[in-house]
Amino acid sequence: MADDSENEKTEDPTQKRLEDAHAKGDVAKSQEVNTWFVIAGATLVLSTFSGSMGGGILMPLRNLVANSWMIRTDGQSLLALAQNLEIALIAAIGVPLLMLMLAAIAGNMIQHRLVWSGESLKPKFSKVSPGAGFKRVFGKQALANFAKGVFKVVALGAVMTAVLWPERHRLEAFVRFDPAAIIGVTTGLTVHLMGAVVAMLAAVAIADYFFQHRQWFERQKMSLQEMKEEFKQSEGDPHVKGRIRQLRMARAKKRMMASVPKASVIITNPTHYSVALAYDRGMPAPVCVAKGVDLVAMKIREVAREHDIPVIENVPLARALYATVEIDDEIPVEHYHAVAEIIGYIMGLKRGLSTRRS
Repeated sequence: MADDSENEKTEDPTQKRLEDAHAKGDVAKSQEVNTWFVIAGATLVLSTFSGSMGGGILMPLRNLVANSWMIRTDGQSLLALAQNLEIALIAAIGVPLLMLMLAAIAGNMIQHRLVWSGESLKPKFSKVSPGAGFKRVFGKQALANFAKGVFKVVALGAVMTAVLWPERHRLEAFVRFDPAAIIGVTTGLTVHLMGAVVAMLAAVAIADYFFQHRQWFERQKMSLQEMKEEFKQSEGDPHVKGRIRQLRMARAKKRMMASVPKASVIITNPTHYSVALAYDRGMPAPVCVAKGVDLVAMKIREVAREHDIPVIENVPLARALYATVEIDDEIPVEHYHAVAEIIGYIMGLKRGLSTRRS
């Protein structure tokens, strides 16, 4: 049961998980947003460039028909004629096509930053798996796409009916009009119709984007086990790090205990603190060579007794030195006087002892 709970994808994805998904090309993307940008771009192109496109295509074709009797039919002449028509066609529709291409790119970039990944090109068994195919056909995504398609058909039908129904009598009369006169009217009506479609599809695109983003976010969710594995990869195994920390502390403690015999005095609070200080003539100030609390403090005192190092009880000074001085550092200036009295006392005892022996 515990393993099952750890494998359930209930945790929000980490930033690393989202970045890895983006690197693989797995991003939140709505095709409806791309469709909206393309149709909106086409509407803009039609309303802005319809006249110039029509004129740019019409003039070369009119000249071609008017001067057809002058056209030479040898291969080189036909090739030159085709090239001229191609240039005229590109000049007429080049800018509108560029705008449509930019609209298609903008539809992707507004949803996510650029993605360069070949992950989607790799063969995957899930793409041919019957089980995965069944989920794609009857899953939540397929149901959403079906509902979206039905809504779009109904909505498009309603929009077209609302736009074209008031124009039904005029549309019937078009069969009696000159084709040249019909073009302007149909262009305006088409722009009006496409504008209504763009407005309707905007609502579909927004709703679909939020749905697709939610689906993508749910796919990126992680289980507790995955989060533990990611933490191990990024930060290292906490058990290993804890063991390394213990080894470092043990080595530091061993080195500190090896320095206790070099101390000149041990200042102690008998129940908790011990601070070992070393001082030789010529040193600017005493240096802390070891310190500790509780069991470590007791060990420092034991080593000191084994090496005949004086142990002086001074509760406030022991507490103050332990809190303010680090190992291998000189004692703070504010403790010079108190420590100097203790070291002077010890040196005096040593001189007296030497005098007696001599």
